[in-house]
Amino acid sequence: MPDKDAIHDVSVNRQAYYEYEVLDSLEAGLVLTGTEIKSIRAGKVNLRGAYARVRNGELWLEGMHIAPYEQGTYMNHEPLRLRKLLVHRRQLRNLMTQVQVKGMTLVPLKLYFKGSLAKLQLGVGRGKKLYDKRDDIAKRDVARDIARAQRRG
Repeated sequence: MPDKDAIHDVSVNRQAYYEYEVLDSLEAGLVLTGTEIKSIRAGKVNLRGAYARVRNGELWLEGMHIAPYEQGTYMNHEPLRLRKLLVHRRQLRNLMTQVQVKGMTLVPLKLYFKGSLAKLQLGVGRGKKLYDKRDDIAKRDVARDIARAQRRG
């Protein structure tokens, strides 16, 4: 029998860690339709370019592409529609204060199943400048060279 709290990753937004300095993260639920959840279970989802925004006191996810379900009928979903995110009111107030700082944004980091429920890990991030990205690449290359040298002897 599968564990109720088993976490199964569906999609990871690696570009978010490259484009943004992630300062904080939280878990949010998603409001989905039947064909969307079936398409997510099939792994046909793309988080690249997606972001979250607060509208009318609610948290909405924009730009996440969920491919139409292949066996879906005329009731199939729109691939790029707005999707409501479910967070506690206290968490929403905290996010709103963090995002009001200039340069801060909400980016989806990971989409996963927690038991049978689809969850989204949201990160509060600040956009990186080009020189920050170059520093990260240089540090990663140095770490790789050190690890390679240690393996050799």
